[in-house]
Amino acid sequence: MDIRTLHANDLELVCRHREAMFRDAGGRDEVLMPMTGHFREWVRPRLLDGSYFGFVMLDDGAPVAGIGLMLIDWPPHPAHPTQDKRGYVLNVFVEPEYRNRGLARELMKLAEAEFARRGVGYAILHATEKGRPLYQGMGWNGTTEMAKALDVL
Repeated sequence: MDIRTLHANDLELVCRHREAMFRDAGGRDEVLMPMTGHFREWVRPRLLDGSYFGFVMLDDGAPVAGIGLMLIDWPPHPAHPTQDKRGYVLNVFVEPEYRNRGLARELMKLAEAEFARRGVGYAILHATEKGRPLYQGMGWNGTTEMAKALDVL
């Protein structure tokens, strides 16, 4: 298995993996299709400027797993009292025929090392039910975060 960093020309791969990840979690096409279109326009400039970064795993040149990473502005907080950034993990996806081989675990280790290399000591992610056991097994814990979808004017 080869591993490389994401490139700007990985736009369609990132979009495909994200949509498949949400579909695996029970997402419906009437939501996922427009989401992917808007995500594509959102992530395109971030792939170009490097503010969305990550890794892709390849088997004989074919992408089989990937992970997206970002640094997000966040005020100093009790969990990171001297830093104004958090690492953010998103879009962890492994093709179905490659699952249960430790690829997602390896991607998470790469993510943690990349955040450390960039001097970021605290990271967050939003886990699907399928992903939760992996993250918990690697020492990731739940937080007190709550969310609400608001009506947009």
